[in-house]
Amino acid sequence: MTGARRASRAGLARWAAYAVSVCAIAWIATQAYYFAQVAIWTIVNPRSTAFMRADAWRLAQDRPDLSIQHQWVPYERISRNLKRAIIASEDANFVNNNGYETDAILQAWEKNKSRGKIVAGGSTISQQLARNLFLSREKSYVRKGQELIITWMLETLMDKQRIFEIYLNSVEWGNGVYGAEAAARYYYRVSANQLSGWQAARLAVMLPRPKYFDEHRGSGYLAQRAAVIARRMGAAEVPR
Repeated sequence: MTGARRASRAGLARWAAYAVSVCAIAWIATQAYYFAQVAIWTIVNPRSTAFMRADAWRLAQDRPDLSIQHQWVPYERISRNLKRAIIASEDANFVNNNGYETDAILQAWEKNKSRGKIVAGGSTISQQLARNLFLSREKSYVRKGQELIITWMLETLMDKQRIFEIYLNSVEWGNGVYGAEAAARYYYRVSANQLSGWQAARLAVMLPRPKYFDEHRGSGYLAQRAAVIARRMGAAEVPR
């Protein structure tokens, strides 16, 4: 091997090492930002989320007649009916799990393999919150990995009640509708603490596909599934 070729390879190796170092530093800096933000939100309420900001931009382009509807309300001013309904529908073991449900993740993996694309994520309430706060709607395993890391941060720095309070105030419930208060007023013209059991069950069922059910409120599936959730609400354990 000539000296020129050895020098060229050595140069390429240095550039590769430099690129890897830059990527590693950027990744660490990103995780540090997420961690610091979650730490702040243990005592300060988030003003917006990644989903809200993306939706605000989309609505400004496509639906200038609409804007983001969102109003923060304290945990104690949100109907216990809604809390029970969401836990019954989305994450029955929320109070006792560590932010992950391994069986649900494995089931989602098998479903995705059988479909040949990502159609399920097996996400808990904490994972959904991690995604809503920081990430995009894109479905990929890279995003899922980042979601799991942020979920660990949430579970490490916050208690379950705080996680649930932020979730209830930031989850999407329709076209530009975010949080329990905005959803209660948008669909039923009541405040979040006045939601009945039936109203709460319907709102809980809407969560996986809020925009769809916003436009299909008479859906037979919505009514049928809400009846199932209404029966399960009494057994749901709510964080105190």
